[in-house]
Amino acid sequence: MTVTVSATLAVNEALADKRRQGVRVLPLGFGEAGLPVHPVMRDRLTAGNGANAYGPVAGSAALREAAAGYWARRGLPTDPDTVIAGPGSKPLLYGLLLALGGDTAIAAPSWVSYAAQSRLVGSRPLLVPTATGEGGVPQPDLLHAAVTAAREAGRTVNAVIATLPDNPTGTVATRATVRRLAEVARELDLVVISDEIYRDLVHPEGPEAAPVEVHSPAEFAPERTVISTGLSKNLALGGWRIGVLRLPDSEIGRRLRGGLLGVASEIWSSPAAPIQEAAAHAFTEPAELVDHVDRSRRLHGIVARAVTDVFARAGAAVVPPRAAFYLYPDFEPLRERLTELHGVTTGPGLTGLLLDRFGMGVLPAVEFGEGPEALRMRVATSLLYGDTEERRYAALAATDPLALPWIRAYLDRLGEVLGALLAGPVGAPVLRTRVTVPTSVR
Repeated sequence: MTVTVSATLAVNEALADKRRQGVRVLPLGFGEAGLPVHPVMRDRLTAGNGANAYGPVAGSAALREAAAGYWARRGLPTDPDTVIAGPGSKPLLYGLLLALGGDTAIAAPSWVSYAAQSRLVGSRPLLVPTATGEGGVPQPDLLHAAVTAAREAGRTVNAVIATLPDNPTGTVATRATVRRLAEVARELDLVVISDEIYRDLVHPEGPEAAPVEVHSPAEFAPERTVISTGLSKNLALGGWRIGVLRLPDSEIGRRLRGGLLGVASEIWSSPAAPIQEAAAHAFTEPAELVDHVDRSRRLHGIVARAVTDVFARAGAAVVPPRAAFYLYPDFEPLRERLTELHGVTTGPGLTGLLLDRFGMGVLPAVEFGEGPEALRMRVATSLLYGDTEERRYAALAATDPLALPWIRAYLDRLGEVLGALLAGPVGAPVLRTRVTVPTSVR
């Protein structure tokens, strides 16, 4: 089969081309955490640079023990023997899908790589809609109906993927929904793959807001839930390529472990040893790294809510994000206006217009498993923190990051772009949008 470049990577490359052409860009397409490496992690990586042996396929004992402790502190006691490390969560997911076999149920919308990897292993993704405000988890009753119908049609469906918190919507499914998902998985004998890489990035809430809790399917169906996480989001170490899986301590888990280790032994052998040594330290969660993550999630929340406000003021429908650095605005309320002004009738048409005319990079809903007619898009806010390490550190430290001139410039530019988009063709008056930030998020 023909494999194209991942949409998130492709939009990043398209924006790089725009920059080289001298275009002023709005980098809202790439899901990178956009923050500097903590000095402690730099030191740990340097200290481990002499480690050059392959090591165990499952990962070093120190890393697996540290990851087990990480989950235990979140209410999920873990045997280190059930942990497998790999060079990022993507290869681990791919190996897991190979070990599982059969088709996989996936939320619509959901991260672009779930469906792509399902097709790569020769399966067909079974797309199941999510409920508004509860992205990442297929609606359990719709999941039950879809899997039952697929099996009656002769398909083999062995697993369901959930994302908690969610990419692309930045929302978090409720405890009741996650519990019902686990019940359906047990009823239908499905393995649950729970991608929890954004778990540590729930936004701090104001004094009047109820705190958001992330509930893992492993709380309700521990015998059949696989959890995936890594350090690419909470510690912004995407380029270091390290991820870990927590397999269930059950017959299902033991079967998957054997299959996954077989795949790993033939593809990546073992994760990079110096990275494992640094990651083992990170998963013990020393105080300085906990503080770094706390400041990161605060920054993500403030900027994501400010960007949400710009889209809402322009007339898009958008559920406020509660975690990570994404939002998922819907331009359906503006469909007639967009068709009238630009002939836009599809999501790819809208995002293509934004990229070509305004240098704004976002991804259409079709890349996340929705139909091309949907006028929704994923907006990633984490590359607005600055284009130098100095600026990113300043954003992390700022009492009011929205007052920093480079972040303010991006927000003002976004208002200008959306105003120009809805005001008419090039040359029409531009509506300038100001962002008012409530005191509670400063």
